[in-house]
Amino acid sequence: MAVVCPECDNPIVVDVDEVEEGETVQCDECGMDLEIVSVDPLELAAVDDAGYDDEDTTHVGDEEDE
Repeated sequence: MAVVCPECDNPIVVDVDEVEEGETVQCDECGMDLEIVSVDPLELAAVDDAGYDDEDTTHVGDEEDE
């Protein structure tokens, strides 16, 4: 099955019979790491160094100690 990279819109072919949720794949075009968050339907999420690259920029441990 093919999905589109959220970073560069490059089609990525993923064999859903060969992957499991939580695995990562990499876009051949831009190099973005993408985590498989669902296999039915196939859904990918961009991952940065700290985890998911979502709209919530707060991560555990990011708060300063006062």
